[in-house]
Amino acid sequence: MIAPTRRTGAESIVLEVRVQRASSGPGTPPDRDLSGWAAAALPGLDHAAELTVRLVDEEESRRLNAQYRQQDKATNVLSFPSGSEKALRQLLAESGEPVPLGDLVICVPLVAREATEQGKSTRHHWAHMVIHGVLHLAGYDHEISEDADIMEARERAIMDQLGFPDPYRAI
Repeated sequence: MIAPTRRTGAESIVLEVRVQRASSGPGTPPDRDLSGWAAAALPGLDHAAELTVRLVDEEESRRLNAQYRQQDKATNVLSFPSGSEKALRQLLAESGEPVPLGDLVICVPLVAREATEQGKSTRHHWAHMVIHGVLHLAGYDHEISEDADIMEARERAIMDQLGFPDPYRAI
């Protein structure tokens, strides 16, 4: 399913979010929420774009994490950017089609378990995982302490704008 999210500004920008549901569970958000959270993470988007969010079980998450990150365990969210920003803008200029941002793979049972362990609502944690993953697609990272500070500040600001508490607040 494609869930378009329109945003206002000088032009009407569309973010197309394709949701693939290979797994489900209690508290799994509807497509419109996944799309809205993804759009909130991209306030500077100045062209039509698309991304895919795939909801998976722990086995698929573990397999992908082992294959692409050499970590043989399930993880909450994996981000697979489509390419460099320069290459994506070039594609847009040449084709006029929406720019592919990449794919997010989110592990349904792990997000639910983490929400419980962290004392958060499942909805709050889902919003954070989508925003965190989309920021990775947009080039943010947290491997270096300074980069982590920048990314976490951006996550906090977006979550606050959406009415969610600080995702990094100690319980």
